[in-house]
Amino acid sequence: MAVTVHEDMEGVENEPVRPKVSDSKGILKQNREFLDFFWDIAKPERDIRLKAIEGLIEYLKKTEKSDELQYSLKRLVDGLSHSREDARTGYSLALAQLLSVFEDIQLQTILDQIKQKNNLQGLQKKQIRNVAFGNFFGVLALSQSTRLSKEPQVLLECVRLLQRISQFSEHLRDLPRKTMVDLLAETSQEVFEEMLLGALQSDLTSALSTPEHLELLLVAMQKFPEVLKPKKLKKLLGSTTVITEENIPKLVDVLKTAANSVRKERLLPPVAIDLLEVSLREDRFDLFWNDIILKGLMNEQPGPLHYMCFRLVGSALTHLSVAQLRQVLSSEVMRHYGEHVVVAQQPDRFKIAPEMDVYVKQFLQGCADPDKQLAVMVGFTQLTNQGYPVIPSFWKVVECLQPAALERYVDWLKSMFLQPQLENLLDFTTRRQRENQEASAKKSDESVLRLRKWILPRLTSIVENHQVKKEEDLVMDIARFIFFHAFFTAKKSTPDIPETEVMLSVALDGKTRAVVFSSFFGLLQHLNHLPVQGESSEEAAPKKLLHGVTADGSSWLYCLVQYGDVLLSQNKYVQCVQPFSAEQKSSWDGMIKSVESLQKKAKKSATPEVSAFQLLFLLVGINLFKAPEESVDLIQDIQSCMEKVNARKSKRKKKTAEEEEEPHWVEVLVEILLSLLSQPSRLIRQVCKTVFGRICPHVNQGAITAILDVLDPSKETEDGALVVTDEKETDNRTKRKNESDDEEDDEDEATDQKVKGDEEDEEEEESDSDDDDNINDDEEVDPNFRLELMKVLQGQNAMATETDKSDDEELDDDAMMKLDGSIASLFAEHKKRIQAKKDEREKLRKEKALIRDFKIKVLDLVEVFLDKQSANPLVLGMIEPLLTVIESGMSSGKEQQEVDFLRKAADIFKNTLCRGKQYCKNVDDRKAELHDLLERLLTRAQKLSDSAVALYYFSAALYMVKVLRGVPPEGGNKQEPAESKGKAMGNLDVERVTGLFREALVSFMTRRKSPLTGAMFIDLFNRLPIFSSNLLDTLMEYITGGVREHQQAQACAIMLRGVQSREIQQLLAGPRWTELCQKTMEKLTESLGQGLEVKNKIVQEKVIKALELSLFLVKNIRNQKLEVNTDPIQVALQSMSENHDFHKSGQMEDLYWSVMKLFGVQKPKIVKAKKADEVPSAEQTPETEAKKKKGFLPESKKRKNRKMPAVVEGKDAAPQPSKPATEAPGGEGEPVKKKNKKNKKKNKKRKHPEGEAASDQSPAKKPKMPNQSPAGKPKTEDQLPGKKEKTKQKGNKKKGNKGAGE
Repeated sequence: MAVTVHEDMEGVENEPVRPKVSDSKGILKQNREFLDFFWDIAKPERDIRLKAIEGLIEYLKKTEKSDELQYSLKRLVDGLSHSREDARTGYSLALAQLLSVFEDIQLQTILDQIKQKNNLQGLQKKQIRNVAFGNFFGVLALSQSTRLSKEPQVLLECVRLLQRISQFSEHLRDLPRKTMVDLLAETSQEVFEEMLLGALQSDLTSALSTPEHLELLLVAMQKFPEVLKPKKLKKLLGSTTVITEENIPKLVDVLKTAANSVRKERLLPPVAIDLLEVSLREDRFDLFWNDIILKGLMNEQPGPLHYMCFRLVGSALTHLSVAQLRQVLSSEVMRHYGEHVVVAQQPDRFKIAPEMDVYVKQFLQGCADPDKQLAVMVGFTQLTNQGYPVIPSFWKVVECLQPAALERYVDWLKSMFLQPQLENLLDFTTRRQRENQEASAKKSDESVLRLRKWILPRLTSIVENHQVKKEEDLVMDIARFIFFHAFFTAKKSTPDIPETEVMLSVALDGKTRAVVFSSFFGLLQHLNHLPVQGESSEEAAPKKLLHGVTADGSSWLYCLVQYGDVLLSQNKYVQCVQPFSAEQKSSWDGMIKSVESLQKKAKKSATPEVSAFQLLFLLVGINLFKAPEESVDLIQDIQSCMEKVNARKSKRKKKTAEEEEEPHWVEVLVEILLSLLSQPSRLIRQVCKTVFGRICPHVNQGAITAILDVLDPSKETEDGALVVTDEKETDNRTKRKNESDDEEDDEDEATDQKVKGDEEDEEEEESDSDDDDNINDDEEVDPNFRLELMKVLQGQNAMATETDKSDDEELDDDAMMKLDGSIASLFAEHKKRIQAKKDEREKLRKEKALIRDFKIKVLDLVEVFLDKQSANPLVLGMIEPLLTVIESGMSSGKEQQEVDFLRKAADIFKNTLCRGKQYCKNVDDRKAELHDLLERLLTRAQKLSDSAVALYYFSAALYMVKVLRGVPPEGGNKQEPAESKGKAMGNLDVERVTGLFREALVSFMTRRKSPLTGAMFIDLFNRLPIFSSNLLDTLMEYITGGVREHQQAQACAIMLRGVQSREIQQLLAGPRWTELCQKTMEKLTESLGQGLEVKNKIVQEKVIKALELSLFLVKNIRNQKLEVNTDPIQVALQSMSENHDFHKSGQMEDLYWSVMKLFGVQKPKIVKAKKADEVPSAEQTPETEAKKKKGFLPESKKRKNRKMPAVVEGKDAAPQPSKPATEAPGGEGEPVKKKNKKNKKKNKKRKHPEGEAASDQSPAKKPKMPNQSPAGKPKTEDQLPGKKEKTKQKGNKKKGNKGAGE
């Protein structure tokens, strides 16, 4: 054997001469770009595969080389049996595209290549999978080429090949059968009848055995009905139809198998829906549904079979008629579906309801028949759990209903509310509910209550959902219906009032009436935001989208008030649930007259005050049905306010003394709004905001004071309107709170009612046990109770004393009974006291929650005023009260309601007030007052202990400076900076305000724990740069004079922001700017030359900020060519480089060298130091040194150690230099030994391609081998005996080591 010497490995290696490589496939001749396409086609990334396929097609079309096309076909066919799924998919798709583009390629030739490459005969077990997939993906590629229909013979062979590989179901599952179904769908009738029918004879005959065979038959019947006629089916199945009584057991078994096969995928098997369609074509739907689905599948335990039936119901909606829809939706399948929905409420349970929602939505979107839509909606609504429908009250599929179907559905809901027909419902109870089942009569009443409680939010949700296609008449019909049953009852029917035509079959009880009551006010909230409905909406609102009004411009609230007036006038036919007294009826009539007069005025001249009074009258008028006594007083107050406004407009004369003592009408109106806000209602809250926004221009100081007094923390317990002192009032407020929860929160309650109904008993027991535990805890810590108990025991001589040493005496029965009674009464009294304390704490907690909720609503008025009247001088008087609210909120509790209140107040103060675009500009008469306010703000900011609160005080001070400065003049003269500066300051006393901010700056720089922060002064320089220029001289001193390194760093940061300002640069242009730069550089030189040790982050921060300022100043000095000496700072920076290690902070290092670069000093390149074992020793020879410099590969990965050829007889190999570890002393060889031990573990896993173990042995085993030759030279591993044996004995590592040892 010849020997080839390689010199590129820096050593002499013996290696056999490789045989000449033959390029039989022409691989080496292919273009590199061309070959890369095949690599990319096999990659896991889908986008890369698709791009490679597209590139390959374009390349072959461009080159038009036949050899490359043939190579591509062979390469793609070979890749069909690749072991990776992504690669198989890519090669199959590429082959399909190639066959589709190049139609001159014969499909028969490609099919023969596929069969030849993936021969199914004589396969080993490990080859079956790849060969089966190769055949399948080959047929799939031919099918996707869209050319199979043109070559029937190839199509036939493909079908036969699919039949052959279908036996490998453990690998391919049902993919071959599905592919055959797809082939049938693309085949013409002639080809199927002439060629495929015979090939598929066996599959069609065994159609009732597996889901795949049955699906093949059903698809063939659907595609070729003229071929598979009843006579042909008779020969195949033994019957002229598929759905027969004889075939039912087989069909049931097939469907069971299909359901279990898609258990993990959670899909509907295609054979199920195909079988349903066949039953409809054969007119055997009843037999299919009753015998196969209900009797065959639904009798099994809940699981995959039930889920398949549920999905089948959803998929069948589009195929069924109205009668069949009613049959399906009232069957036992739906009852089981309802039980599943109720039971699967737990988060860990599988839920099929979302899938059913998708099915119903798709059906409603694709169905234009209102009858079918109504049948489906009614069918799902009738599925109830003890009267409560399973579907949610806010069901989004209602959006897809046609207007006609929606109107009929609303009529059905109203009829079910008036006359519940429980016998028509598909009602069910769960197992747990059946265990707790009560009497039948009570159950019936409870079901009616639950059904009505669901219908009301369903009607409200139809109005609320803006996506539902509805007419204005339908909205009014729903609103009138709920309003009537909330406050009225019908005596007799009359055509004038449609709500009286159908009487209630079951009277409304108190619970239902409360639900209707809360639903009505929730509906009013939705109506207040409802956009214009109907076709005339564009005509009604040509300029902007209106909300809360009808098409003719009337508000929904006014329409309902008119309807209520009609009902109150029909005493013969209608009766109010809570009849009005004479005073209340008089107030109602007065309210109606006032609204009508306001409407007349609005037609002549619409003003915000008129609309505000009208809206407020309507709101309080509706509230007459809710709180009659309070509303009567409010209506009188509003009428008096309106009279004052009218009198003030009509008479422009001086006020009398009595009129001056009376409060202004806007103050009275604000008090009314505050009283309304105390009621927990979203509607009232929104209306009050709207009304207040319209009367904002008329608000005076008294009205603002009334609002701020509510928010004042010091007056929280003084104002009787805020604190609930009466227990009955507390209960009433709590009741209204609970009622408003239903009104404000539109969440679905179905889940809670279903789950809570089953767990009430357990919760009661748990609460009882908790109460007992609490009582026991209180007993242990209550010394008074312990003393009373001791007195009772001592009074009955039941307690041993110190003098009583006899334990044998016992009480008689009478004394024991008397003692038990005394103890029982004592514990009962103690329990009452504990409960009273709990009730008192709960009462205080609820009162506090009500007060906090009320204050949050009052903040809405503050926000509206600041938003609409930001330039009003009254805004300046709101600064300190709002800051007091924020300061007290920071120290209050951490409850969520407290946090929400504080967050809202802080957001209003910061964003709406301080950062608003509009502000008060005319303050000439309040100059001294505002300067005093500014001084108080800055003084208070320095005395606080919390920086978060100080930030708001400082922001208020900046806002005051902006107000005093006024509007700066446009186009200031740059040549006269001092004059322009004076003009820009307006009413601001520059000297006084500068002194205040200078004191704040000194306080921040000299106090160790100051509430002020550097960000505050940076904000000052950002917002008021020209004014802030007066602080630069003071700030400069604290670059080195700050009390701590943190303050010095902040001084550099603030100074940087100041000198970066273009306004300050223009203001100080000339000698002043040069002087400022010179002094700042001197301070920086002193700061950086102090010999600081960068030992912590604070010092790091100081150095970084100083370097940032130095970088800017040096650049500015160089660019403007200022006469500033920068040599001292260069010297200071060079000394820093010698004394400090910058590698601890990358930012500091980069800044340092950025500054030094301006002085012409470049950052030195870092040279990596050699490791200790890489440094050559004095004893090493030049050959050894060259050996150590070789490459980056470790010894275990060198080629000579991985593949060792046999030594040629008659030739001695040149001795190789010994390793440093061999010649080194024992102390120096230890690290190498440890390193080789680690390599030993890796080499055990690394095997030669032919199975040999890696020949590199660790030094731990080298002592077993002779280290020296007879001549005294160290032997190489190639010269060791046994190496040749290791080469022959593949993988026998132990034997190789033994030979080496010998």
